[in-house]
Amino acid sequence: MIQCWRLDHVGQTIVFSSRQQRLPEVVYCGDLLPDNDDLHALADSLNRPLTPGTLDQIVPLSLLPEEGRGFPGQPGLRLNDDAGRPALTQFTLTETEELESGIVFKCTDARSGLVLSLSLKFQTESRVLEVSSVLANNGDRDWLVSWLSVPVLPVGEEFTDIIEYAGRWTQEFNRQTVPISRGVHLRENRRGRSGHDHFPAMIFAETGAAYTKGHSCAVHFGFSGTHEMLLEELPDGRRQAQAGYGEMQRLCRGDSVTSGIAYWAFSSRGLNGLACDFQQHVRRHIVTYPQGAGARPVHYNCWEAVYFDHRVDELKDLASRAAALGAERFVLDDGWFGANGQGRDDDTTSLGDWFVDPRKYPDGLHPLVDHVEALGMRFGLWVEPEMVNLESALARKHPEWLIMPADAKQVAGRSQYVLNLTNPEVGEYLFERIDWLLSTHAIDYLKWDMNRDLTLAVDGEGFPLLIRQARALNALLERIRSNHPRVEIESCASGGGRIDYGTLRHTHRVWLSDSNDAHERWRMQNEAFVFLPPEIVGSHVGPRHCHTSGRRLSMPFRALVAMTGHMGFEMDLRELNAEETDKLTRYTQLYKDNRDWMHKGAQLRLDCAAPESLAQMIVSDRRDRFFLFAGTLDVPRNETTAPVRLSGLDPHARYRVRLLNADEINRSATRRYENPLSGPDGIVLSGTALMQSGIVPPFPFPDTIWLFEGQAEELT
Repeated sequence: MIQCWRLDHVGQTIVFSSRQQRLPEVVYCGDLLPDNDDLHALADSLNRPLTPGTLDQIVPLSLLPEEGRGFPGQPGLRLNDDAGRPALTQFTLTETEELESGIVFKCTDARSGLVLSLSLKFQTESRVLEVSSVLANNGDRDWLVSWLSVPVLPVGEEFTDIIEYAGRWTQEFNRQTVPISRGVHLRENRRGRSGHDHFPAMIFAETGAAYTKGHSCAVHFGFSGTHEMLLEELPDGRRQAQAGYGEMQRLCRGDSVTSGIAYWAFSSRGLNGLACDFQQHVRRHIVTYPQGAGARPVHYNCWEAVYFDHRVDELKDLASRAAALGAERFVLDDGWFGANGQGRDDDTTSLGDWFVDPRKYPDGLHPLVDHVEALGMRFGLWVEPEMVNLESALARKHPEWLIMPADAKQVAGRSQYVLNLTNPEVGEYLFERIDWLLSTHAIDYLKWDMNRDLTLAVDGEGFPLLIRQARALNALLERIRSNHPRVEIESCASGGGRIDYGTLRHTHRVWLSDSNDAHERWRMQNEAFVFLPPEIVGSHVGPRHCHTSGRRLSMPFRALVAMTGHMGFEMDLRELNAEETDKLTRYTQLYKDNRDWMHKGAQLRLDCAAPESLAQMIVSDRRDRFFLFAGTLDVPRNETTAPVRLSGLDPHARYRVRLLNADEINRSATRRYENPLSGPDGIVLSGTALMQSGIVPPFPFPDTIWLFEGQAEELT
């Protein structure tokens, strides 16, 4: 007996089959199938031959592979009773719920009384598949669940490589490519946040796949507390990808546990195909802005100008300078708070004491807020509510609120410790303090930071709490958003330590890295934009002498890198000379004039012949205009510049293309550039010509970006 189902959505088809009412498996995932295709024949066509030395049946690679069915690889579910005995489940399919754009399979294991629900669904107009598992206990014993995967999808044998991201502080989103081989490739993070070192995603690509060509698929696990992801190739060549929480869960009688949500995208259009689908999914179904939020405002953050040395007159001066440059929001960073005569003069004290420090602000924050508003800007504030210093009034009053197991020495991080948000008293205190700040000040933005990992992460009874801690944080964020619906929240965790779709459901922006080095940022952003739309990625123009790397970079390069994300400044504006001021003002206005279409369009990376080149485009949703950012990060190896082939254009449209920063051509690098692109009228070419032949930028020095603008004169 075989049953089949098909899920069609936005040009894609997924086909499932179940034999003898066992857990279904995916037998097809790809381009839209004809309506009259025989699904049973499709499933039977994939029956594999048996070989000597194997079991008498090839155990299906089901949506949750079962050890109890004899599956030879990693099971999708592992759980034991209190005596350590495993539940060797043999689930039976009992109900199928077919949704408009999804399907839910409900299954029961008669021996244990466990009930499993496997959900696979598309959101409206999205090509991204959301998958999740729920395991309920209707039996007569409690269980410890050590692993529950999201529904498992097979990974095609045509894919040869895993593309994934590693890194560290100020070095996020370092791409690494790993050949797929026999066995298990595991990525996991148990740090209590998604982590600088293990962004929770895997891309599977065929040989030769690049930004603009080739087949690929990707999975992202949308949770920040802890994660585990694996790809396994079995001895028979089949492959599976699993994802879930990297922490044990208790499953008591009458309760249920979940796997979390993973997000899948599939592309025959290279990595840009994945990027377009993920970016649109985040825009439409993950991030929810306050009503009437409007265009993404240009930020000025004062951190690298003053650090902890807050002086109201200096801050007012910086705000005035920022407004003159075009900033629209002033963000007051760390150092404004304290209690009982102790203030935040360095990073060793006062976390947890969310009161305005009267030593630095004798009249409170109101004079600074009023000044910022008088300049036509909004006001934002830095907070780090999850953390506490031992040198604080809060820690002295409530040492039991810390995540600090009895009789165990906790390691400090940045001189701070973590509050146990699963304690309702902690959540209530933090809400009360933040609610007071937002209710008594004109604050419309919180930079919500988190500057250390969670270690020894257990509650007072010794049970793991990474999953519960993340859920408690999300509940706190939602309570704040509900009471203050006009406030935006940025997720920052020492830069990019907490970036995932689970976090983004409760926030509006991410701080990709604490590095404001545009050289590093250009690389990071090109990688991160595979999963993130640019308008939610904070990207600031840093100081000419970068504080985290020591590099010295030109203002045009810094400003153009910032333009490709959510633009802002983070430097001591008093260091700017006249030329830098002019350039920054120019590029800020260019960003503001174009951000409406930039933040709705497709953000595409280009395949460049030269290894030192890294280029990207932003193409409007109507394909009637674009920006090309053609960047060079190192000394060019050739004597002249190769053409850059564009992407994502209407092949039949004719575009007028101009080099907008031709005035920045350095004659020591480009001695002569007799190209109409640099003239006031530019050049008019078809989309086909621009994508097949390309355009040639001037010869650059390292750390240079050429900005080309294209506008359609004829659209098909």
